[in-house]
Amino acid sequence: MIGRYLPLLAASLRRRRLRVFFTLASIVIAFLLFGLAESLRYSLQSGVDVAGADRLLTMHKVSFTQLLPASYENRIEAIDGVVEVSPQTWFGAWYRDERNQIPAFPVDPEAMLRMYPEFVIPEEQRLAWVADRTGILIGRGLADLTGWKVGDAVPLRSAIWRKEDGSDAWDVTVRAIYDQPQGGDTRQIFLHQDYFDEAKGQAKGLVGWYVVKVTDADRAQSIGREIDLQFANSPYETKTSSERAMAQSFVNQVGNIGAILRAIVFAVFFTMLLVTANTMAQSVRERTNEIGVLKTLGWTNAGVLGLVLAESVLITLLGGTAGLAGAWWLSVQFEPVFRQYLPGFRLPADAVAVGVAIMLGLGLVAGAVPALQAMRLRIVEALRRD
Repeated sequence: MIGRYLPLLAASLRRRRLRVFFTLASIVIAFLLFGLAESLRYSLQSGVDVAGADRLLTMHKVSFTQLLPASYENRIEAIDGVVEVSPQTWFGAWYRDERNQIPAFPVDPEAMLRMYPEFVIPEEQRLAWVADRTGILIGRGLADLTGWKVGDAVPLRSAIWRKEDGSDAWDVTVRAIYDQPQGGDTRQIFLHQDYFDEAKGQAKGLVGWYVVKVTDADRAQSIGREIDLQFANSPYETKTSSERAMAQSFVNQVGNIGAILRAIVFAVFFTMLLVTANTMAQSVRERTNEIGVLKTLGWTNAGVLGLVLAESVLITLLGGTAGLAGAWWLSVQFEPVFRQYLPGFRLPADAVAVGVAIMLGLGLVAGAVPALQAMRLRIVEALRRD
């Protein structure tokens, strides 16, 4: 059945080559934009997907830039359902140029590693980092970006924190590099909290926020409320939310970019649908006599319907596949460029599956009306037309 369609489909595509070219071009552009929009969505969402549902962030109620007392750690740890607490602070790190901002956080090394089991670190490197107060743990993405290796001394500087001698230079050594196979941002630096608190010249005994690990993710919301009640009406009131919710809120702040791109893609898809439908309608009108001959030779109405629909679907599949292939190629080429800002920028497999479904759907919709017209065409009328 399919074999008898192929020569006719090939001949149809060669009939008006310029028209077919422009139709394919519109489809390629539509699916190219779709693929790039999905790559952006995946990059923005990947950090949310790997965020722990059993981890909470407790920060100052006013803003995360306001600090909290270090004494809160023991009080939070004493709350039922809390298994681990680790302080973190925004370090404001930069390297060589102040424009090269690097996410860096002083932490309790052992507590932090227990909280983030998704961090994969060679055991000897883990032990070396825990043992060296001036050592740092960095992500694979940052190592690839800067070329830093284990053992490298890094003259890290801070735009916020100065040492007791007034210097903003923090001499640290790379002791470990972590990978995150499940995805997520690996462009971060983790320092020792003890070293940071002792060396800094201001705000001693204060931290930025607390990462809290709970026993049961289903109780995370109630435990968060209990933490906030613990410090209600104090000079340092807190606001606690899940790590996943916090990551999602940051994504939502830039999520309009994805929404705008999707709106553009939808408009382009609609235009592509009109162009493809017009191409198919013209193709059927030009082949009226041929359709009459096919029916004379024994083609059924269902066969003619299938032929026109197959042609429409073939066009969308050819253009859509080329567009998605182009989006995949561009994502591979631009991933190193975007890595500092959009880690994980790539075309996900589920987007390809959705793209193929859209190709089939648009092909069927675009060819539906011309196919029905061809199916209903009477042999006498078809052979009578010029």
